[in-house]
Amino acid sequence: MADGTSDDVPASESGAVGTGRELIRRRVVEAAADLLAREGRDAVTTRAVASAAGVQPPVIYRHFGDKDGLLEAVAEHGYATFLAAKHLDADPRDPVEDLRAGWDLAVEFGLANPALYALMYGEPRRGTTSAAFAAGMQILTGRIRRLAAGGWLRVEEKLAAALIHATARGAVLTWLSLPDDQRDPALLTAMRESMVTAVTNEKPAVHDASPAGAARALRTLLPEQTSLSSAEQHLLGEWLDRLAAEG
Repeated sequence: MADGTSDDVPASESGAVGTGRELIRRRVVEAAADLLAREGRDAVTTRAVASAAGVQPPVIYRHFGDKDGLLEAVAEHGYATFLAAKHLDADPRDPVEDLRAGWDLAVEFGLANPALYALMYGEPRRGTTSAAFAAGMQILTGRIRRLAAGGWLRVEEKLAAALIHATARGAVLTWLSLPDDQRDPALLTAMRESMVTAVTNEKPAVHDASPAGAARALRTLLPEQTSLSSAEQHLLGEWLDRLAAEG
């Protein structure tokens, strides 16, 4: 049993069994996601999902534990679908417009997939342990880091991420809660622009988006600050001078 398989199941067959199980799991998740999209949350019962996926109900319990485990898997599937729709630009010409585009994409995904979005974002931490969620957060972190490097970021990076998430989530869930005749696109635009105003400066605080440029900008403003002692200010000034000289 050195290869980690059972005594009476060859490694090749064990791999085939694992692949088969994954295919069944994927089929069940996709069937549940389809039911959710077409008929809503109440339609996603273990019996209905099993029928749609062409399996027996006990199969769902073996793969997901219970209905909540299945819904968790559907939420993870939603994050993976959303991740596939994202367009990553590692060097956007305008990082603020890139922020707007990312926010718009998140909102458009929610409006196009209302039941799935409500499952993903209407319940605390649903699906947030998935690799797809983590990858999506890395894309957002990259956007925020580019804003900071260019001198555009008004607030601390973690707060910026929370504001971006909160406004997009709030915009979609509020929109979905409104009757059709009360859904005004101006709401979405206003919430997006309030996020941009809260997160970014009107003009970049640092014109040279390099460590040396940032050091020069901070060195210029250092004499105006009062939160450091004289010794701390002197030491920081030496560090900033060194970084600025390297540029």
